[in-house]
Amino acid sequence: MSEILDLKTIHDYNEFLGLETLNPLVSFVDFSKVEMLQHRRKCFNFYGIFLKEKIHGTLVYGRSRYDYQEGTLVFVAPGQVAGIDDDGVTSHPEGYALLFHPDLIRGTYLARKMKEYTFFSYEVNEALHMSERERQTIFNCFGEIQKELRHAIDKHSRSIIVSNIEVLLNHCLRFYDRQFITREAINSDVLTRFEALLNEYFDSKKPEELGLPSVAWCADQLHFSANYFGDLVKKQTGKSAIKYIHLAVINTVKDRLLETNKTVSEIAYEVGFQYPHHLSRLFKKVAGCTPNEYRMQK
Repeated sequence: MSEILDLKTIHDYNEFLGLETLNPLVSFVDFSKVEMLQHRRKCFNFYGIFLKEKIHGTLVYGRSRYDYQEGTLVFVAPGQVAGIDDDGVTSHPEGYALLFHPDLIRGTYLARKMKEYTFFSYEVNEALHMSERERQTIFNCFGEIQKELRHAIDKHSRSIIVSNIEVLLNHCLRFYDRQFITREAINSDVLTRFEALLNEYFDSKKPEELGLPSVAWCADQLHFSANYFGDLVKKQTGKSAIKYIHLAVINTVKDRLLETNKTVSEIAYEVGFQYPHHLSRLFKKVAGCTPNEYRMQK
C-alpha cells in the first residue's frame, strides 16, 4: 500500500495532476486534459466534488473499499482520505472535479450553510446517481464556475464563484431529495431493518452494557454513514433518527411498566439510562406524563 499523499492546497492537487493553477483557492479539473492519472490514496484538506466518467480500480474511502460507479457524484470534505491504492494508473481518464478550499468561503453566507450539505460526510456507496437532465444541470454549474476562473481575477471574482458553488450545492440537495424518493422501496427496507435492530437491542443486555443506542451506532450496524442514515430516516418518516430511537425507547418502557412490577429506576437502567431522572424527563416529553402516571392510568 502506497503512502497517503497529503494535499494541503489546491495547487498541490493541480501539481499532482500536472495542471496549471488559475486560482489558489478553487480549481475546476477536466480529467481529459490529464494524460496519465497515477493511482494514490490522498488526504484532502479542501472540499472536492468528483464526477468521473472513466476510472480503473477500486476506490478506497476512509477504511472501506468500493467499486466506483461511473457517472455518479462523490463529495469529499477536508480531512477525508480517498483514492485508489493499487499503484496502477488510468491512461486518458475522463470526468471532472470541482475543488475549493475552506478559505474561499470563510466569512461568507455559504460557510454558515455548509453544515446543511450533509452529503459531504456520506460514504462513497451513498453517491449521488443523476438523471441525464440532472447531469446537464451540474455541467451547467461547472461551466459557470469554469468561465469565471478563466476571467481575470478582480474584486468580484470570489463572490461570483462562491455564489455559483452555492447554486451547485443547492441543486445537489434537491437531487438527493429526489434520490431518497425514487429509492423508496430500498429505503423502506432500511426502516424495517432499523426497527428490527432497535427491537433486538432492547431485548438484549446491550442497553445495560452500552447505554442508549446512538444514531452513529445504528447507522454503522446498517452499513451507512451517520449523516446519510439520518437524512434517509428524516425523509422517510418526517422524524429525526434520534427521535425515532427515543420513540422506540419509550415504547419499550411503556411495555415494561405494564407487563412487570419493576420500579421506574430498574427499567431505566435496563433500557440504557445512566440516571433514572433522564428517563422520566424524556418520557414526559414524549408521552405527556411521567412513567408512574402512565402506569396508574392503565
